[in-house]
Amino acid sequence: MISYLTGTVIHKDDKYLVLDVQGVGYKIFTTLPLLESSTLDKTISLWTHLAVREDSMTLYGFQGKDELSFFELLISISGIGPKTALGVLNVSSLPALRKAVSSGDTSHLTKVSGIGRKIADKIVLELRGKFIDEGETDITLRDEVDALEALKSLGYNPHEAREALKQVPKEITSTSARVKSALKSLGK
Repeated sequence: MISYLTGTVIHKDDKYLVLDVQGVGYKIFTTLPLLESSTLDKTISLWTHLAVREDSMTLYGFQGKDELSFFELLISISGIGPKTALGVLNVSSLPALRKAVSSGDTSHLTKVSGIGRKIADKIVLELRGKFIDEGETDITLRDEVDALEALKSLGYNPHEAREALKQVPKEITSTSARVKSALKSLGK
């Protein structure tokens, strides 16, 4: 999987850029702030997510790991695809989105094309409690996504996996320990 790229911006469009990495051009869909800040013929580094579908392989790029983790958390929700998740990241800054989700404010989310009140409520329900003040615990979004992916790879559907992870005590912070605890609550 392609998870990080450094290269020169050789083309920009309204939704993507093309990054030349040692002679190979990668078409990378990204957020509007990143598109606006990137300059042709300048070198940039991106954290990426490769979305593989039956008929395509699409790269999504982000300036930081936090944005990537938030994106991956969004696409783990049933009904939210990569383009919609990218739209959510385009609406507001990451801290503002986290605060909106934590407080249950769906107004940020309903600004995204294709997200109505029902989907916005689902996002808040699924992600509420995932964002906490620093120092409260060491669980990161990346750990949560990794634990969710591990349970899905064991054959559990995303809903079962998320519900089981919600039952894991917050004192358990490592990914492997969270997965083990979730498996106990699933009866395995």
